Amino acid sequence: MKKITFYFDPISPYAALAFEQLPEALVGLSYEVEYRPVLFAALLHALGQKAPAEIEVKRQWTFRQVAWKAHQMGVPMEIPAQHPFNPLPLLRLAWASAEAGRAPNRRTVEAIFHHVWRGEGADANDATRLAALKQDLAPVQDPASEAVKEALRTATEQALTAGVFGVPTFEVDGKLFWGLDALPMLAACMAGDPWFDAGGTWDAAARSRPGVARRG
Repeated sequence: MKKITFYFDPISPYAALAFEQLPEALVGLSYEVEYRPVLFAALLHALGQKAPAEIEVKRQWTFRQVAWKAHQMGVPMEIPAQHPFNPLPLLRLAWASAEAGRAPNRRTVEAIFHHVWRGEGADANDATRLAALKQDLAPVQDPASEAVKEALRTATEQALTAGVFGVPTFEVDGKLFWGLDALPMLAACMAGDPWFDAGGTWDAAARSRPGVARRG
């Protein structure tokens, strides 16, 4: 059985759609998933990048494409009233819903994604809605505790160390697959496609090549 580490932040609509699509994409394969909530903004900051929603023309395309993908997949999805929003309350709630030292389960992750992306366009950080979600998940730790905050920080730092630069990212056998559209590639790797063998095309395709450096 293969182990997949699923790095995500509920702020990402692509992560929400990938969560929905994963079982179908990997049908017939034997695997288990470890869900790792991470702070996408911290990844971007560490790499000196802006989020798609912070660049207006990219934001417009992102949500058009997301709406199309959701339509294509038959997944109900509504953009929350505010986006981008601060995902820290949801990320901490996710970690607080598991015992210390353990990652949240699929039911917790599903509830959080649905809270954001199936909330009929409501504010993801609305206090009343957050309170209802917290009651539903019944966290076993205090989401405001230092232990939970440290779990999120550690997970984000570990993701950066592993080479994660965006969400969703799936890790299996030390290989990283980024984005919703990487699911077929992930499935092929897990099915044993020799393209992914050590020393094969997977390694050769990523080989560094000389190029022109941008100034300033």
